[in-house]
Order: sequence, then structure tokens, then C-alpha cells
Amino acid sequence: MTTRTRNGSRTKARETQPPALIAFHVAERGDKKFWTRIGAAWDHEDGKGLTVQLDLLPANGGRIVLREPAGDDDNAEGAEAR
Repeated sequence: MTTRTRNGSRTKARETQPPALIAFHVAERGDKKFWTRIGAAWDHEDGKGLTVQLDLLPANGGRIVLREPAGDDDNAEGAEAR
């Protein structure tokens, strides 16, 4: 699906673009780190920002990490090694 911008050029709709970054919540328990995918981020058309969509918010602290998609379904199992 394409959309027409204000200047008349055509661009792909945001829904069909893959995310630029994947959002993970990283919780540390002892020596272990647990990565859970919690959302994604897309570049703005003007290249000056990102739209972040979070599917859930961590309630117990930890940190949110934005990473480039790895290409392997971007699951949390692959992120644990990071």
C-alpha cells in the first residue's frame, strides 16, 4: 500500500515498513539478564525522529534498550546474548 505525501510523492504506508529498532526490557537478576521484547520504533519520514510503540511498560524497573532488528524474528531468545 502506498500513500501520497503533501508534496505529491508516493511513499509506503508506515504499517508496511519494518521497524527501524526493536524495544526490549532488560531485567537483571543476579548475574543473569532477561530480555523481553516490548515494542518497536519507526523512523519519521523527515528523518528527524522516531515513533515508539510499546506493547507493555515495565513496572518493576530495569531498562529499555532499542536495538536494530537482527533478522531472525527479533525474539527475546536471540537478544539474551547481547
